[in-house]
Amino acid sequence: MNIPNKLTVSRLIMAPLFFISFNLPLWVGPELGKISSILTIVLLVCTEMTDLLDGIIARKYKLVTDLGKVMDPFADTFSRLTYFVCLTGYGLMPSWTFIIIMWREFFILFIRMLMMGKGKPVAANIWGKMKAVLYAVSGAAGVLYIALTRWFVDASWLSPIASVLTVVFALAAFASAASLLTYVRAIIRDGSLSTLSR
Repeated sequence: MNIPNKLTVSRLIMAPLFFISFNLPLWVGPELGKISSILTIVLLVCTEMTDLLDGIIARKYKLVTDLGKVMDPFADTFSRLTYFVCLTGYGLMPSWTFIIIMWREFFILFIRMLMMGKGKPVAANIWGKMKAVLYAVSGAAGVLYIALTRWFVDASWLSPIASVLTVVFALAAFASAASLLTYVRAIIRDGSLSTLSR
């Protein structure tokens, strides 16, 4: 297994670790709130950095593999849905934004499987790239906000930030839905799946 794929696997390992770290105060006790926040921030940064690095290394050194093409988007979905499950369970992320994002991700994975059967990749588009950025930004902002509420208990200046985060989560959900519709429209126009046996 080459280096980019090892970095991708590391994201699959870090996602459950993130979930465990995030929930330590709930499972063990609130006294672990600060340690939990530090661990989740570190794991989130490492996850996003490996996502950035595996693509750069794979393209620069021509290490793109069939396994990597499948595993990389799966690892992205696996890790980011883990963030959003935690943020929704905490009560910070609106459940409707999470549902839209989750449905989109499962639908895209299904489309990718169909397209791979036809030997055609699902090409990235501007909405997909915007979605990826908003996922990372909203996830990081949500985790940082929760860390601040644990470090600065009863800080009144944090209240308005939660409203801003709701807007960011809504934008992520909108970009998510828009990218899905763009993919579907492109596939229908291309006729790639028109010969699929029914």
